[in-house]
Amino acid sequence: MASKASPSSRLVFCLLISAAILRPGLGWYTVNSAYGDTIIMPCRLDVPQNLMFGKWKYEKPDGSPVFIAFRSSKKKSVQYDDVPEYKDRLSLSENYTLSISNAKISDEKRFVCMLVTEDNVFEAPTVVKVFKQPSKPEIVSKAPFLETEQLKKLGDCISKDSYPDGNITWYRNGKVLSPLEGAVVIIFKKEIDPVTQLYTMTSSLEYKTSKADVQMPFTCSVTYYGPNGQKTIHSEQAVFDIYYPTEQVTIQVLPPKTAIKEGDNITLKCMGNGNPPPEEFLFYLPGQLEGIRSSNTYTLTDVRRNATGDYRCSLMDKKSMTASTAITVHYLDLSLNPSGEVTKQLGDALPVSCTISASRNATVVWMKDNIRLRSSPSFSSLHYQDAGNYVCETALQEVEGLKKRESLTLIVEGKPQIKMTKKTDPSGLSKTIICHVEGFPKPAIQWTITGSGSVINQTEESPYINGRYYSKIIISPEENVTLTCTAENQLERTVNSLNVSANENREKVNDQAKLIVGIVVGLLLAALVAGVVYWLYMKKSKTASKHVNKDLGNMEENKKLEENNHKTEA
Repeated sequence: MASKASPSSRLVFCLLISAAILRPGLGWYTVNSAYGDTIIMPCRLDVPQNLMFGKWKYEKPDGSPVFIAFRSSKKKSVQYDDVPEYKDRLSLSENYTLSISNAKISDEKRFVCMLVTEDNVFEAPTVVKVFKQPSKPEIVSKAPFLETEQLKKLGDCISKDSYPDGNITWYRNGKVLSPLEGAVVIIFKKEIDPVTQLYTMTSSLEYKTSKADVQMPFTCSVTYYGPNGQKTIHSEQAVFDIYYPTEQVTIQVLPPKTAIKEGDNITLKCMGNGNPPPEEFLFYLPGQLEGIRSSNTYTLTDVRRNATGDYRCSLMDKKSMTASTAITVHYLDLSLNPSGEVTKQLGDALPVSCTISASRNATVVWMKDNIRLRSSPSFSSLHYQDAGNYVCETALQEVEGLKKRESLTLIVEGKPQIKMTKKTDPSGLSKTIICHVEGFPKPAIQWTITGSGSVINQTEESPYINGRYYSKIIISPEENVTLTCTAENQLERTVNSLNVSANENREKVNDQAKLIVGIVVGLLLAALVAGVVYWLYMKKSKTASKHVNKDLGNMEENKKLEENNHKTEA
Protein backbone atom coordinates (compact mmCIF):
# COMPACT_ATOMS: atom_id res chain seq x y z
CA MET A 1 0.00 0.00 0.00
CA ALA A 2 1.43 3.35 -1.03
CA SER A 3 2.31 5.81 1.70
CA LYS A 4 0.23 8.97 2.06
CA ALA A 5 1.84 12.22 0.79
CA SER A 6 2.97 14.64 3.49
CA PRO A 7 1.34 18.12 3.76
CA SER A 8 4.58 19.84 2.82
CA SER A 9 4.90 17.84 -0.37
CA ARG A 10 1.33 18.59 -1.29
CA LEU A 11 1.94 22.33 -0.72
CA VAL A 12 5.01 22.36 -2.94
CA PHE A 13 3.06 20.53 -5.63
CA CYS A 14 0.21 23.08 -5.44
CA LEU A 15 2.56 26.04 -5.69
CA LEU A 16 4.28 24.54 -8.72
CA ILE A 17 1.00 23.94 -10.45
CA SER A 18 -0.34 27.45 -9.63
CA ALA A 19 2.87 29.05 -10.88
CA ALA A 20 2.38 27.32 -14.22
CA ILE A 21 -1.32 27.80 -14.83
CA LEU A 22 -4.08 30.08 -13.50
CA ARG A 23 -6.73 28.25 -11.63
CA PRO A 24 -10.27 28.83 -12.83
CA GLY A 25 -12.23 31.15 -10.54
CA LEU A 26 -12.52 34.95 -10.41
CA GLY A 27 -12.46 36.88 -13.67
CA TRP A 28 -10.33 39.83 -14.69
CA TYR A 29 -10.20 42.84 -12.37
CA THR A 30 -8.58 46.16 -13.35
CA VAL A 31 -7.13 48.82 -11.03
CA ASN A 32 -6.57 52.24 -12.58
CA SER A 33 -3.96 54.43 -10.95
CA ALA A 34 -2.48 57.83 -11.60
CA TYR A 35 1.24 58.15 -12.20
CA GLY A 36 3.02 58.74 -8.89
CA ASP A 37 0.03 57.70 -6.74
CA THR A 38 -0.25 54.55 -4.66
CA ILE A 39 -1.68 51.48 -6.39
CA ILE A 40 -4.10 49.63 -4.11
CA MET A 41 -5.02 46.05 -5.09
CA PRO A 42 -7.50 44.18 -2.87
CA CYS A 43 -7.10 40.41 -2.86
CA ARG A 44 -10.80 39.89 -3.73
CA LEU A 45 -10.80 36.44 -2.08
CA ASP A 46 -12.60 35.31 1.01
CA VAL A 47 -10.00 34.32 3.56
CA PRO A 48 -10.47 30.62 4.42
CA GLN A 49 -10.36 29.52 8.07
CA ASN A 50 -7.51 27.07 7.50
CA LEU A 51 -5.35 29.63 5.65
CA MET A 52 -1.63 29.07 5.95
CA PHE A 53 -0.31 32.11 4.12
CA GLY A 54 -0.93 34.52 1.27
CA LYS A 55 1.37 35.53 -1.57
CA TRP A 56 1.38 38.05 -4.42
CA LYS A 57 3.08 37.61 -7.77
CA TYR A 58 3.12 39.27 -11.18
CA GLU A 59 3.60 37.76 -14.60
CA LYS A 60 6.38 38.64 -17.01
CA PRO A 61 5.60 39.19 -20.70
CA ASP A 62 6.63 35.57 -21.34
CA GLY A 63 4.15 34.39 -18.69
CA SER A 64 6.69 33.37 -16.04
CA PRO A 65 5.75 34.38 -12.43
CA VAL A 66 7.69 36.68 -10.10
CA PHE A 67 6.77 36.46 -6.41
CA ILE A 68 6.98 39.78 -4.59
CA ALA A 69 5.21 39.54 -1.19
CA PHE A 70 4.42 36.89 1.45
CA ARG A 71 2.31 37.03 4.66
CA SER A 72 1.89 34.17 7.16
CA SER A 73 -1.53 33.84 8.77
CA LYS A 74 -0.15 32.12 11.85
CA LYS A 75 3.02 34.09 12.54
CA LYS A 76 1.49 37.38 11.37
CA SER A 77 4.77 38.15 9.64
CA VAL A 78 5.29 39.85 6.26
CA GLN A 79 8.16 39.20 3.86
CA TYR A 80 8.93 40.95 0.59
CA ASP A 81 10.91 39.22 -2.17
CA ASP A 82 14.13 40.68 -3.45
CA VAL A 83 12.74 42.35 -6.57
CA PRO A 84 14.76 45.53 -7.27
CA GLU A 85 12.01 47.48 -9.01
CA TYR A 86 9.72 47.05 -5.97
CA LYS A 87 12.24 47.60 -3.22
CA ASP A 88 10.70 49.75 -0.43
CA ARG A 89 7.53 50.27 -2.48
CA LEU A 90 5.34 47.38 -1.27
CA SER A 91 2.91 47.07 1.65
CA LEU A 92 0.78 43.97 2.38
CA SER A 93 -2.09 44.43 4.88
CA GLU A 94 -3.71 41.85 7.15
CA ASN A 95 -6.54 41.31 4.67
CA TYR A 96 -3.89 40.72 1.96
CA THR A 97 -4.44 44.01 0.15
CA LEU A 98 -1.26 44.91 -1.74
CA SER A 99 -0.22 48.57 -2.06
CA ILE A 100 2.50 49.80 -4.41
CA SER A 101 3.68 53.37 -3.81
CA ASN A 102 4.88 55.84 -6.45
CA ALA A 103 3.12 54.20 -9.40
CA LYS A 104 5.24 53.93 -12.57
CA ILE A 105 4.47 53.04 -16.14
CA SER A 106 6.41 49.80 -15.64
CA ASP A 107 3.81 48.78 -13.03
CA GLU A 108 1.31 48.04 -15.78
CA LYS A 109 1.25 44.27 -15.21
CA ARG A 110 -1.00 41.37 -14.35
CA PHE A 111 -0.79 40.72 -10.60
CA VAL A 112 -2.20 37.64 -8.82
CA CYS A 113 -3.24 37.24 -5.16
CA MET A 114 -2.73 33.66 -3.86
CA LEU A 115 -4.27 32.30 -0.63
CA VAL A 116 -2.81 28.88 0.28
CA THR A 117 -4.33 26.23 2.57
CA GLU A 118 -2.98 22.73 3.30
CA ASP A 119 -4.80 21.23 0.39
CA ASN A 120 -5.68 24.08 -1.95
CA VAL A 121 -4.52 27.34 -3.58
CA PHE A 122 -6.96 30.17 -4.37
CA GLU A 123 -6.00 32.86 -6.89
CA ALA A 124 -7.46 36.23 -7.98
CA PRO A 125 -5.84 38.17 -10.87
CA THR A 126 -5.70 41.97 -11.06
CA VAL A 127 -4.59 44.02 -14.06
CA VAL A 128 -2.98 47.37 -13.25
CA LYS A 129 -3.31 50.34 -15.60
CA VAL A 130 -1.24 53.48 -14.98
CA PHE A 131 -2.17 56.88 -16.40
CA LYS A 132 -0.15 60.07 -16.56
CA GLN A 133 -1.86 63.41 -17.19
CA PRO A 134 0.09 65.38 -19.80
CA SER A 135 1.32 68.89 -19.18
CA LYS A 136 -0.86 71.82 -20.17
CA PRO A 137 -0.41 72.31 -23.92
CA GLU A 138 1.56 75.38 -24.93
CA ILE A 139 1.84 77.18 -28.26
CA VAL A 140 5.54 77.75 -28.99
CA SER A 141 7.62 78.92 -31.94
CA LYS A 142 4.87 81.46 -32.68
CA ALA A 143 5.10 83.45 -35.88
CA PRO A 144 5.87 87.16 -35.23
CA PHE A 145 3.17 88.05 -37.77
CA LEU A 146 0.97 86.56 -40.47
CA GLU A 147 0.32 88.06 -43.87
CA THR A 148 -2.97 87.83 -45.69
CA GLU A 149 -3.21 85.42 -48.62
CA GLN A 150 -0.01 83.61 -47.58
CA LEU A 151 0.27 80.10 -46.10
CA LYS A 152 2.65 80.45 -43.17
CA LYS A 153 3.56 78.46 -40.09
CA LEU A 154 1.57 79.82 -37.14
CA GLY A 155 3.32 77.80 -34.40
CA ASP A 156 3.75 74.46 -32.63
CA CYS A 157 1.46 73.07 -29.93
CA ILE A 158 3.39 70.87 -27.53
CA SER A 159 2.23 68.70 -24.59
CA LYS A 160 4.69 66.61 -22.56
CA ASP A 161 4.83 63.62 -20.20
CA SER A 162 1.65 61.79 -21.14
CA TYR A 163 0.72 58.13 -20.78
CA PRO A 164 -0.79 56.79 -22.81
CA ASP A 165 -0.27 59.21 -25.66
CA GLY A 166 -2.95 61.80 -26.52
CA ASN A 167 -4.27 63.77 -29.47
CA ILE A 168 -3.80 67.50 -30.17
CA THR A 169 -6.51 69.71 -31.69
CA TRP A 170 -6.22 73.30 -32.96
CA TYR A 171 -8.95 75.96 -32.50
CA ARG A 172 -9.65 79.35 -34.03
CA ASN A 173 -11.88 81.48 -31.80
CA GLY A 174 -13.07 78.34 -30.03
CA LYS A 175 -13.89 76.41 -33.22
CA VAL A 176 -11.97 73.34 -34.36
CA LEU A 177 -9.53 73.83 -37.23
CA SER A 178 -9.59 70.91 -39.69
CA PRO A 179 -7.03 70.38 -42.46
CA LEU A 180 -7.92 72.26 -45.65
CA GLU A 181 -5.73 72.13 -48.73
CA GLY A 182 -3.86 75.39 -49.24
CA ALA A 183 -5.33 77.00 -46.10
CA VAL A 184 -4.85 74.73 -43.05
CA VAL A 185 -2.00 72.21 -42.79
CA ILE A 186 -1.55 70.20 -39.55
CA ILE A 187 1.44 67.91 -38.90
CA PHE A 188 1.33 65.68 -35.78
CA LYS A 189 4.12 63.66 -34.21
CA LYS A 190 4.81 61.93 -30.89
CA GLU A 191 7.92 60.75 -29.07
CA ILE A 192 8.42 58.39 -26.10
CA ASP A 193 11.05 58.81 -23.42
CA PRO A 194 13.02 55.55 -23.20
CA VAL A 195 13.51 55.93 -19.42
CA THR A 196 10.13 57.18 -18.17
CA GLN A 197 8.12 55.73 -21.08
CA LEU A 198 6.13 59.00 -21.16
CA TYR A 199 4.99 60.56 -24.44
CA THR A 200 5.56 64.05 -25.83
CA MET A 201 3.08 65.19 -28.53
CA THR A 202 3.74 68.00 -30.98
CA SER A 203 1.40 69.49 -33.59
CA SER A 204 2.52 72.11 -36.13
CA LEU A 205 -0.02 74.44 -37.78
CA GLU A 206 0.40 76.22 -41.09
CA TYR A 207 -2.36 78.74 -41.70
CA LYS A 208 -3.48 81.12 -44.45
CA THR A 209 -4.80 84.21 -42.70
CA SER A 210 -7.26 86.97 -43.60
CA LYS A 211 -8.35 90.30 -42.12
CA ALA A 212 -11.02 88.44 -40.16
CA ASP A 213 -8.22 86.99 -38.02
CA VAL A 214 -7.33 90.34 -36.47
CA GLN A 215 -7.37 89.91 -32.68
CA MET A 216 -8.69 86.41 -33.23
CA PRO A 217 -7.54 83.96 -30.49
CA PHE A 218 -5.92 80.66 -31.46
CA THR A 219 -5.70 77.79 -28.97
CA CYS A 220 -4.88 74.09 -28.90
CA SER A 221 -5.85 71.23 -26.64
CA VAL A 222 -4.65 67.74 -25.74
CA THR A 223 -7.13 64.92 -25.22
CA TYR A 224 -5.93 61.95 -23.15
CA TYR A 225 -7.19 59.00 -21.13
CA GLY A 226 -7.01 59.09 -17.33
CA PRO A 227 -8.11 56.76 -14.52
CA ASN A 228 -11.67 58.11 -14.79
CA GLY A 229 -11.95 58.31 -18.56
CA GLN A 230 -11.18 60.76 -21.32
CA LYS A 231 -10.24 64.36 -20.46
CA THR A 232 -9.14 67.50 -22.33
CA ILE A 233 -6.75 70.29 -21.35
CA HIS A 234 -6.69 73.62 -23.25
CA SER A 235 -3.76 75.95 -23.80
CA GLU A 236 -3.67 79.70 -23.26
CA GLN A 237 -4.88 81.88 -26.11
CA ALA A 238 -2.46 83.25 -28.68
CA VAL A 239 -3.23 86.29 -30.83
CA PHE A 240 -1.17 87.02 -33.94
CA ASP A 241 -0.42 90.15 -35.86
CA ILE A 242 -2.10 90.13 -39.24
CA TYR A 243 -0.44 92.32 -41.84
CA TYR A 244 -2.70 94.13 -44.32
CA PRO A 245 -3.17 97.74 -45.52
CA THR A 246 -5.27 100.23 -43.53
CA GLU A 247 -8.75 100.67 -44.97
CA GLN A 248 -10.49 102.44 -42.10
CA VAL A 249 -9.60 104.77 -39.24
CA THR A 250 -11.40 104.72 -35.88
CA ILE A 251 -11.18 106.96 -32.85
CA GLN A 252 -12.10 106.20 -29.26
CA VAL A 253 -11.95 107.89 -25.88
CA LEU A 254 -9.95 106.25 -23.08
CA PRO A 255 -10.72 105.24 -20.46
CA PRO A 256 -14.22 104.35 -21.66
CA LYS A 257 -16.78 106.33 -19.66
CA THR A 258 -20.49 106.92 -19.92
CA ALA A 259 -19.86 110.57 -19.02
CA ILE A 260 -16.87 112.88 -18.72
CA LYS A 261 -16.69 115.54 -16.03
CA GLU A 262 -14.52 118.56 -15.41
CA GLY A 263 -11.12 117.62 -14.03
CA ASP A 264 -10.94 114.29 -15.86
CA ASN A 265 -8.01 113.27 -18.03
CA ILE A 266 -9.09 111.83 -21.37
CA THR A 267 -7.05 110.17 -24.05
CA LEU A 268 -8.01 110.05 -27.72
CA LYS A 269 -6.82 106.90 -29.43
CA CYS A 270 -6.73 106.76 -33.21
CA MET A 271 -6.37 103.38 -34.92
CA GLY A 272 -6.13 102.08 -38.45
CA ASN A 273 -7.47 98.63 -39.26
CA GLY A 274 -4.34 97.71 -41.19
CA ASN A 275 -1.31 95.92 -39.92
CA PRO A 276 1.31 96.91 -39.14
CA PRO A 277 -0.80 99.74 -37.69
CA PRO A 278 -0.02 103.37 -38.53
CA GLU A 279 2.37 104.89 -36.03
CA GLU A 280 1.40 108.56 -36.40
CA PHE A 281 -1.84 110.48 -36.89
CA LEU A 282 -3.17 114.02 -37.08
CA PHE A 283 -5.56 115.06 -34.29
CA TYR A 284 -8.01 117.93 -34.80
CA LEU A 285 -9.41 119.73 -31.73
CA PRO A 286 -12.82 121.49 -31.83
CA GLY A 287 -12.69 124.62 -33.97
CA GLN A 288 -9.12 123.99 -35.19
CA LEU A 289 -8.37 123.48 -38.87
CA GLU A 290 -4.74 122.44 -38.47
CA GLY A 291 -4.09 118.98 -37.09
CA ILE A 292 -1.71 118.15 -34.27
CA ARG A 293 0.84 115.49 -35.15
CA SER A 294 1.04 112.73 -32.58
CA SER A 295 1.37 109.01 -32.07
CA ASN A 296 -1.83 106.99 -32.02
CA THR A 297 -2.87 108.67 -28.73
CA TYR A 298 -3.47 112.29 -27.71
CA THR A 299 -4.17 113.14 -24.06
CA LEU A 300 -6.09 116.09 -22.66
CA THR A 301 -5.56 116.72 -18.94
CA ASP A 302 -7.87 118.40 -16.46
CA VAL A 303 -10.51 119.12 -19.08
CA ARG A 304 -12.92 122.03 -18.62
CA ARG A 305 -16.42 122.62 -19.92
CA ASN A 306 -15.09 124.53 -22.92
CA ALA A 307 -13.50 121.26 -24.13
CA THR A 308 -16.93 120.06 -25.26
CA GLY A 309 -17.04 119.49 -29.02
CA ASP A 310 -16.12 117.20 -31.95
CA TYR A 311 -12.65 115.63 -32.17
CA ARG A 312 -11.16 114.09 -35.32
CA CYS A 313 -8.10 112.17 -36.41
CA SER A 314 -6.70 111.13 -39.80
CA LEU A 315 -3.78 109.29 -41.38
CA MET A 316 -0.64 111.31 -41.96
CA ASP A 317 -0.39 110.40 -45.62
CA LYS A 318 -4.12 110.20 -46.33
CA LYS A 319 -5.94 113.03 -44.62
CA SER A 320 -9.24 112.17 -46.25
CA MET A 321 -9.38 108.96 -44.19
CA THR A 322 -10.70 110.37 -40.90
CA ALA A 323 -12.72 109.41 -37.86
CA SER A 324 -14.52 111.67 -35.37
CA THR A 325 -16.14 111.52 -31.96
CA ALA A 326 -18.20 113.99 -29.90
CA ILE A 327 -17.18 114.72 -26.33
CA THR A 328 -19.33 116.45 -23.71
CA VAL A 329 -17.60 117.65 -20.56
CA HIS A 330 -20.13 117.81 -17.76
CA TYR A 331 -19.83 120.40 -15.03
CA LEU A 332 -21.51 121.24 -11.75
CA ASP A 333 -21.21 124.48 -9.76
CA LEU A 334 -22.64 125.12 -6.31
CA SER A 335 -22.71 128.39 -4.40
CA LEU A 336 -23.97 128.54 -0.81
CA ASN A 337 -24.61 131.96 0.73
CA PRO A 338 -23.77 132.36 3.52
CA SER A 339 -21.32 129.53 4.12
CA GLY A 340 -18.78 128.56 6.71
CA GLU A 341 -19.41 129.52 10.34
CA VAL A 342 -22.02 132.21 10.89
CA THR A 343 -23.06 133.63 14.28
CA LYS A 344 -26.44 135.38 14.58
CA GLN A 345 -28.57 136.70 17.42
CA LEU A 346 -31.84 135.25 18.59
CA GLY A 347 -34.70 136.65 16.53
CA ASP A 348 -32.51 137.78 13.62
CA ALA A 349 -33.49 137.03 10.03
CA LEU A 350 -31.08 135.01 7.89
CA PRO A 351 -31.71 134.45 4.18
CA VAL A 352 -29.97 131.29 2.86
CA SER A 353 -29.50 130.47 -0.83
CA CYS A 354 -27.94 127.47 -2.58
CA THR A 355 -27.40 128.20 -6.26
CA ILE A 356 -26.74 125.38 -8.76
CA SER A 357 -25.29 125.63 -12.25
CA ALA A 358 -24.86 122.38 -14.19
CA SER A 359 -24.66 120.83 -17.66
CA ARG A 360 -27.77 118.79 -16.81
CA ASN A 361 -30.56 118.89 -14.29
CA ALA A 362 -29.07 118.29 -10.87
CA THR A 363 -30.64 116.99 -7.68
CA VAL A 364 -30.33 119.12 -4.54
CA VAL A 365 -30.44 117.73 -1.01
CA TRP A 366 -30.35 119.69 2.24
CA MET A 367 -29.04 118.10 5.42
CA LYS A 368 -29.03 119.37 8.99
CA ASP A 369 -26.78 117.54 11.42
CA ASN A 370 -26.75 114.53 9.05
CA ILE A 371 -30.55 114.41 8.85
CA ARG A 372 -32.21 115.09 5.50
CA LEU A 373 -34.51 118.11 5.37
CA ARG A 374 -37.74 118.19 3.39
CA SER A 375 -37.06 121.68 2.04
CA SER A 376 -34.38 124.32 1.99
CA PRO A 377 -33.99 126.24 5.27
CA SER A 378 -35.46 129.74 5.67
CA PHE A 379 -35.04 131.89 8.77
CA SER A 380 -37.26 134.96 9.26
CA SER A 381 -36.73 134.92 13.02
CA LEU A 382 -33.99 132.68 14.38
CA HIS A 383 -34.59 130.32 17.28
CA TYR A 384 -32.08 128.38 19.26
CA GLN A 385 -33.22 125.13 17.65
CA ASP A 386 -32.25 126.58 14.26
CA ALA A 387 -28.57 126.31 15.20
CA GLY A 388 -26.65 123.43 13.62
CA ASN A 389 -24.55 122.25 10.70
CA TYR A 390 -26.34 122.64 7.36
CA VAL A 391 -25.13 121.04 4.14
CA CYS A 392 -26.33 121.71 0.62
CA GLU A 393 -25.38 118.80 -1.64
CA THR A 394 -25.97 118.39 -5.34
CA ALA A 395 -25.12 115.70 -7.87
CA LEU A 396 -25.59 114.70 -11.50
CA GLN A 397 -27.06 111.22 -11.38
CA GLU A 398 -25.83 110.34 -14.88
CA VAL A 399 -22.22 111.32 -14.15
CA GLU A 400 -20.40 109.14 -11.67
CA GLY A 401 -18.44 111.06 -9.07
CA LEU A 402 -19.77 114.52 -10.02
CA LYS A 403 -20.95 115.86 -6.67
CA LYS A 404 -20.59 119.18 -4.88
CA ARG A 405 -21.40 120.21 -1.34
CA GLU A 406 -21.06 123.31 0.78
CA SER A 407 -21.74 123.66 4.49
CA LEU A 408 -23.04 126.34 6.83
CA THR A 409 -22.45 126.16 10.56
CA LEU A 410 -25.10 128.37 12.15
CA ILE A 411 -24.66 129.58 15.71
CA VAL A 412 -27.62 131.36 17.36
CA GLU A 413 -26.63 133.46 20.38
CA GLY A 414 -28.91 135.01 22.98
CA LYS A 415 -28.69 136.75 26.33
CA PRO A 416 -29.87 134.78 29.34
CA GLN A 417 -33.59 135.01 30.10
CA ILE A 418 -34.95 133.82 33.44
CA LYS A 419 -38.38 132.69 34.58
CA MET A 420 -38.89 131.46 38.15
CA THR A 421 -41.76 129.24 39.28
CA LYS A 422 -42.79 127.93 42.71
CA LYS A 423 -44.59 124.75 43.69
CA THR A 424 -45.66 123.92 47.23
CA ASP A 425 -45.74 120.35 48.44
CA PRO A 426 -49.30 119.20 49.40
CA SER A 427 -48.11 118.75 52.98
CA GLY A 428 -47.01 122.34 53.04
CA LEU A 429 -43.64 121.37 54.50
CA SER A 430 -41.46 122.02 51.43
CA LYS A 431 -41.42 124.16 48.34
CA THR A 432 -39.83 123.51 44.93
CA ILE A 433 -38.36 126.56 43.26
CA ILE A 434 -37.50 126.23 39.55
CA CYS A 435 -35.33 128.65 37.59
CA HIS A 436 -35.99 128.32 33.84
CA VAL A 437 -33.12 129.73 31.77
CA GLU A 438 -32.86 130.33 28.04
CA GLY A 439 -29.73 131.53 26.26
CA PHE A 440 -26.65 130.65 24.21
CA PRO A 441 -23.81 130.05 24.90
CA LYS A 442 -25.14 127.97 27.76
CA PRO A 443 -25.58 130.25 30.77
CA ALA A 444 -24.21 129.15 34.11
CA ILE A 445 -26.81 129.14 36.92
CA GLN A 446 -26.05 130.16 40.50
CA TRP A 447 -28.48 130.14 43.43
CA THR A 448 -28.46 132.55 46.40
CA ILE A 449 -30.74 132.12 49.45
CA THR A 450 -31.41 135.01 51.85
CA GLY A 451 -32.97 133.86 55.13
CA SER A 452 -32.94 130.68 57.13
CA GLY A 453 -34.30 127.33 56.09
CA SER A 454 -33.08 123.85 55.32
CA VAL A 455 -32.25 122.84 51.76
CA ILE A 456 -33.71 119.39 51.20
CA ASN A 457 -31.73 118.67 48.02
CA GLN A 458 -28.89 120.15 46.10
CA THR A 459 -29.63 121.98 42.88
CA GLU A 460 -30.73 119.69 40.08
CA GLU A 461 -30.34 120.60 36.40
CA SER A 462 -32.16 119.34 33.33
CA PRO A 463 -30.41 118.59 30.00
CA TYR A 464 -29.53 121.63 27.89
CA ILE A 465 -31.65 121.36 24.73
CA ASN A 466 -32.21 124.03 22.06
CA GLY A 467 -30.81 126.77 24.29
CA ARG A 468 -33.02 125.92 27.28
CA TYR A 469 -32.68 124.16 30.60
CA TYR A 470 -33.72 124.60 34.20
CA SER A 471 -32.32 124.28 37.69
CA LYS A 472 -34.50 123.47 40.68
CA ILE A 473 -34.06 123.49 44.43
CA ILE A 474 -36.32 122.16 47.19
CA ILE A 475 -36.34 124.07 50.49
CA SER A 476 -38.23 124.06 53.79
CA PRO A 477 -38.06 127.71 54.98
CA GLU A 478 -38.25 128.51 58.67
CA GLU A 479 -38.97 132.16 57.88
CA ASN A 480 -39.68 134.27 54.88
CA VAL A 481 -36.74 133.85 52.50
CA THR A 482 -35.65 135.23 49.13
CA LEU A 483 -34.21 132.93 46.46
CA THR A 484 -32.14 134.54 43.76
CA CYS A 485 -31.28 132.81 40.45
CA THR A 486 -28.36 134.24 38.50
CA ALA A 487 -27.72 133.16 34.87
CA GLU A 488 -24.61 134.31 33.06
CA ASN A 489 -22.98 133.66 29.69
CA GLN A 490 -20.50 135.55 27.53
CA LEU A 491 -23.18 138.03 26.48
CA GLU A 492 -24.80 139.12 29.73
CA ARG A 493 -25.57 138.43 33.38
CA THR A 494 -29.25 138.19 34.35
CA VAL A 495 -30.67 138.02 37.88
CA ASN A 496 -34.18 137.19 39.11
CA SER A 497 -35.53 136.70 42.66
CA LEU A 498 -38.54 135.09 44.27
CA ASN A 499 -39.85 135.65 47.83
CA VAL A 500 -41.00 132.57 49.67
CA SER A 501 -43.09 132.79 52.88
CA ALA A 502 -42.52 130.28 55.64
CA ASN A 503 -46.24 130.37 56.80
CA GLU A 504 -47.77 131.02 53.48
CA ASN A 505 -50.23 128.11 53.69
CA ARG A 506 -51.21 128.91 57.32
CA GLU A 507 -51.83 132.53 56.44
CA LYS A 508 -54.10 131.48 53.67
CA VAL A 509 -56.15 129.33 56.09
CA ASN A 510 -56.35 132.20 58.67
CA ASP A 511 -57.40 134.65 55.99
CA GLN A 512 -60.19 132.33 54.95
CA ALA A 513 -61.35 131.91 58.61
CA LYS A 514 -61.30 135.64 59.16
CA LEU A 515 -63.31 136.14 56.03
CA ILE A 516 -65.95 133.66 57.20
CA VAL A 517 -66.16 135.25 60.67
CA GLY A 518 -66.46 138.67 59.11
CA ILE A 519 -69.25 137.52 56.90
CA VAL A 520 -71.13 135.98 59.87
CA VAL A 521 -70.64 139.12 62.02
CA GLY A 522 -71.73 141.25 59.11
CA LEU A 523 -74.86 139.19 58.69
CA LEU A 524 -75.65 139.48 62.44
CA LEU A 525 -75.11 143.24 62.40
CA ALA A 526 -77.28 143.55 59.35
CA ALA A 527 -80.04 141.58 61.10
CA LEU A 528 -79.75 143.80 64.21
CA VAL A 529 -79.91 146.97 62.18
CA ALA A 530 -82.91 145.64 60.32
CA GLY A 531 -84.66 144.93 63.67
CA VAL A 532 -83.99 148.42 65.00
CA VAL A 533 -85.23 149.97 61.81
CA TYR A 534 -88.36 147.86 61.92
CA TRP A 535 -88.99 148.80 65.57
CA LEU A 536 -88.60 152.52 64.87
CA TYR A 537 -90.83 152.21 61.90
CA MET A 538 -93.63 150.59 63.94
CA LYS A 539 -93.32 153.17 66.67
CA LYS A 540 -93.56 156.02 64.25
CA SER A 541 -96.55 154.42 62.60
CA LYS A 542 -98.51 154.41 65.91
CA THR A 543 -97.78 158.12 66.70
CA ALA A 544 -98.85 159.12 63.24
CA SER A 545 -102.27 157.40 63.76
CA LYS A 546 -102.97 159.45 66.87
CA HIS A 547 -102.27 162.72 65.12
CA VAL A 548 -104.51 161.76 62.29
CA ASN A 549 -107.39 161.01 64.59
CA LYS A 550 -106.82 164.26 66.43
CA ASP A 551 -106.77 166.21 63.24
CA LEU A 552 -109.92 164.54 62.06
CA GLY A 553 -111.70 165.58 65.34
CA ASN A 554 -110.61 169.14 64.98
CA MET A 555 -111.90 169.23 61.44
CA GLU A 556 -115.30 168.09 62.58
CA GLU A 557 -115.39 170.72 65.26
CA ASN A 558 -114.35 173.40 62.85
CA LYS A 559 -117.03 172.33 60.46
CA LYS A 560 -119.66 172.60 63.10
CA LEU A 561 -118.41 176.03 64.18
CA GLU A 562 -118.46 177.16 60.57
CA GLU A 563 -122.03 176.01 60.12
CA ASN A 564 -123.08 177.83 63.31
CA ASN A 565 -121.43 180.99 62.11
CA HIS A 566 -123.39 180.88 58.83
CA LYS A 567 -126.61 180.48 60.75
CA THR A 568 -125.95 183.53 62.97
CA GLU A 569 -125.28 185.74 60.03
CA ALA A 570 -128.54 184.78 58.48
